[in-house]
This record gives sequence, C-alpha cells and structure tokens, in this order.
Amino acid sequence: MTWRTPLGRLRLAALYEGISYLVLLLIAMPLKYFADFPMAVRIVGVLHGLLFILFLIAVAQVMFVHRWSIMRGIGALIASLVPFGTFVLDVQLKRDQRQ
Repeated sequence: MTWRTPLGRLRLAALYEGISYLVLLLIAMPLKYFADFPMAVRIVGVLHGLLFILFLIAVAQVMFVHRWSIMRGIGALIASLVPFGTFVLDVQLKRDQRQ
C-alpha cells in the first residue's frame, strides 16, 4: 500500500482510523467501565479523533482528485462510523486503485 497517491493515503488513513476505533471500543471503553481506568478513553479518544480528522481530509482529497460523487463521499464517511466499516471500504478502494 503506497501513501503517494490520494487513494493510497485514504486507504492508509482508513486503516489507522479503523484500528483506533476498534481499540477505543474494545479496549479503552472496557478499561474505563470495568477497570475504572478512564484515562484509557482520553488517550485513545484523542488519538482516534486526530486520525478521524486525517481520514476526513483524505476523503475530501479523493473526492476532489477522483471526482467522487457526494453520495460516494458520504458512503466513505458512514463506513468510518461502523465498526470494521473502514476495512470494507479498503477492499473497495483497493479495487479502485487497480483500475
């Protein structure tokens, strides 16, 4: 996976954003509520927020460069809200990158 193209940067941002989301949901949140360790959510939450912003910038760049429709851009944003959604998005982006 290369980060030198807009699609490559979006794939990389989606991968890291998806991983951070899963860490937040599956590790940090249980630590907060079951182990009384709220600092985990603060740390992972900030990191996830920064990665989400990078993901949004990458989506905007791909929409501009590859002339994506508004609906396709919204679909990418919705994928980032669903656990494992960015990994499904990555499969589609990989297909687009080959073409």
